[in-house]
Amino acid sequence: MSTESYTITSLTSKGMGLAHAADGPVYVPFALPGETVAVARVGNEGTVISYGPPSPDRIQPACRHFGPEGKGGTCGGCSLQHQAKPAYNAYKRDLLINALKSKGIDAPVGDLIEAQPHQRRRLVFTVRRPEKALVIGINQAETHHVVPVEECPIASDGLISRLDALHIIARATGHDMFRITVTETLTGLDISMDGLRSGLGERERRAVTEAVMGLRGIARVSANGEIVVEPHKPQLDFDGACVIIPPGAFTQATREAEEAMAKLAIEHIGKAKRVADLFAGIGTFALRIGRKASVHAVESEERAVKALDQAARMTQGLKPVTVERRDLFRRPMTPQELKVYDAVIFDPPRAGAEAQSAELARSQVKRIVAVSCNPLTLARDLAILAKGGYRIKSVIPVDQFLWSPHVEAVALLEK
Repeated sequence: MSTESYTITSLTSKGMGLAHAADGPVYVPFALPGETVAVARVGNEGTVISYGPPSPDRIQPACRHFGPEGKGGTCGGCSLQHQAKPAYNAYKRDLLINALKSKGIDAPVGDLIEAQPHQRRRLVFTVRRPEKALVIGINQAETHHVVPVEECPIASDGLISRLDALHIIARATGHDMFRITVTETLTGLDISMDGLRSGLGERERRAVTEAVMGLRGIARVSANGEIVVEPHKPQLDFDGACVIIPPGAFTQATREAEEAMAKLAIEHIGKAKRVADLFAGIGTFALRIGRKASVHAVESEERAVKALDQAARMTQGLKPVTVERRDLFRRPMTPQELKVYDAVIFDPPRAGAEAQSAELARSQVKRIVAVSCNPLTLARDLAILAKGGYRIKSVIPVDQFLWSPHVEAVALLEK
């Protein structure tokens, strides 16, 4: 280990300060462009010992768990709380611009749709019992150390105010190491526990059930995908369509970002009469679009398909909404199948939709909406579509993951 000083030139795609040494790049967490920092260096990574004059873009972090000065440890959930809003927004937008440029795409990129504190309705916690006391928190970056979370300015008040309930339920499992995904729903918290190595025995299931029945505001608790206790069906509202979400189902992290992305999609497809929603999940887009057009929703996860189908059947005022269980990575929809649709929306996992984009590029679908949480795979997919004759009207960055180096995007294309 050596102690050296560097001037930060930019931020990396992971939100770390980047400096250039004679032997290569040096990555420094919590440093900002223009700052000179003294770091303890190991390999190409540096830990800040002291700062020179602070950047004019440096602000006071919103959370006690943030940064090298984090009280009780540095939570790995945020990396950019110390950056002022204008520079932060520009950084997020540049992540998308640079990804597009890497694939030779010169498309209009809109202003960032901003996130605000206390909007996150879904968080993943780590549970550990290092000694006698059970700890619920978030891993420190690049380590297995769990930082006990006492506050979280990105989380909704309804979620973070129930940390006491999470402790009670976690202790009832009798397990020392697992993950908890918590989603705030209309009917209470949906708590999904995963990584319980031996599952829950009858005694533990009874203890968890008794704990939950003595608490308020808990909709459901599941363990390794199986429901343990369900006082209420956990529901989300998609423009009047109430979806009972399956245990551990993917949901957009914030309602505000979800609604902004849906609005962009609906405006772009315009008067389309038939729409295909690919990688449809539990119906985030399909059920909203169903107010205006008939929708065929395609998704590979069985429980998500069933939840979407049930919601469509139970919701009045929708155009026909059909569902299909299908692995679009292995068996993408072909141009022949797509020819009956006026518009397509696709929202794949981080790996993107390379195979489906290749089929879409050969189709004559008039309008496409591409949604992605990974600018690099989005850029790859857009390049495929552009080569097939699609014009990228605009790409809009959406800050669904506040103070992180992640950005969502919605691309609008037409042929």
